[in-house]
Amino acid sequence: MRTIISRIDSISASDSSVLLIGETGVGKELVAEYIHHTSVRSSNPLIKVGLSALPPDLLETELFGHAKGAYTSALSEKKGLFELAHTGSIFLDDIDDFPLPLQSKLLRVLESRELMRVGGTVPVPVDVRLITASKVDLKELVKGGLFRADLYYRINVVPVVIPPLRQRAADVPLLVDHFLRRFSTGEIPAIDDDAMKALARYSWPGNIRELRNTVQRITLFVRGRITLTDLPVEIREENPLELMIKACNRCFSEDKMSFDDVVACLETNLIRRALKESMGNRTHAARLLGMNLSTLRDKLKKYNLPDQV
Repeated sequence: MRTIISRIDSISASDSSVLLIGETGVGKELVAEYIHHTSVRSSNPLIKVGLSALPPDLLETELFGHAKGAYTSALSEKKGLFELAHTGSIFLDDIDDFPLPLQSKLLRVLESRELMRVGGTVPVPVDVRLITASKVDLKELVKGGLFRADLYYRINVVPVVIPPLRQRAADVPLLVDHFLRRFSTGEIPAIDDDAMKALARYSWPGNIRELRNTVQRITLFVRGRITLTDLPVEIREENPLELMIKACNRCFSEDKMSFDDVVACLETNLIRRALKESMGNRTHAARLLGMNLSTLRDKLKKYNLPDQV
């Protein structure tokens, strides 16, 4: 995450389009806010648009506005969200859900820096910095003919991949502390080590959003220390095998992986977890894995893994 923030800081003075890529709940909207508030446009509007929440038949007029008389109920002209974002930034979340028929109009707006309201005859200049977000790989949609290649290359100037929380276990204690301070109405409760370990070990399929809601729920009922029994049952009792499979979801989703590739992926993740829990101590890690130290050394060399992972 420090690398991601550093990369964003390096483009703060530019107007380059940014594409945020990550699973639902990883915090793409917060990253979009950070991009805007550290940019030269920070004193101007940031308009956030959840594309998946807007009905397709209203999307065009919501984004680009309409002229008076454009249709029966258009009794006056209406500015679209792009006009409201003029001189600032616009964040289009779930760009992967953007209807194919409207993609050409969006591309024209981005290329020409002007738009035409629905039913309008006069182009309206717009100066916006575009930030988009996708929960899927847009290249796959392009291959399937569901997303225009020219629009993809226009919005993908600076791609930023935000990893899921299950790949950022070290962030969990920091986030838990943040949400405890945010949601506690009185004294901030302390949390036992075994409870924190369970929170860090959990795979968080809902990512940071799920963690936030979990901590908020805990603060409603806990007074004093937070123990393991205060956590939801799915966090207390998640099966270690399920954890391993979720950590290696690539193994079970890519058809081209051979049996040896799957085994290597699983072994690598197990070794990484053991080294992390043992703070890089090879002897301790080998004991956790139930293997000889010499075997662990051979596998570290085979998979080119450092001690600290």
